[in-house]
Amino acid sequence: MNRVDSLKAQLGGPRDGALLRYSLGAALLDAGETAEAIMQLRAALDFDPNYSAAWKLLGKACLRTGDTPAASDAWRRGIAAAETRGDVQAAKEMRVFLKRLAGGP
Repeated sequence: MNRVDSLKAQLGGPRDGALLRYSLGAALLDAGETAEAIMQLRAALDFDPNYSAAWKLLGKACLRTGDTPAASDAWRRGIAAAETRGDVQAAKEMRVFLKRLAGGP
């Protein structure tokens, strides 16, 4: 059983939550299944809207599909979530992503 299948097998069980959905989203993104990755990352954020790592990866996944407005929105919301949690590094990274998206260095 591969990583994606192993994680999918846990959905709906006692371990289902933000971390499982984030992990599945990351595995799907790595496997090139971007649309399904986005769905799982959004599910992770339904569990925990302040999960800054999920916002960051969601932005990357949206960018991969060419949906720059969704990527920008995810990173803006991720910055707010990161600041709420005191996750300075994640906020800094997402600000850099936004700047690059806007054509900055």
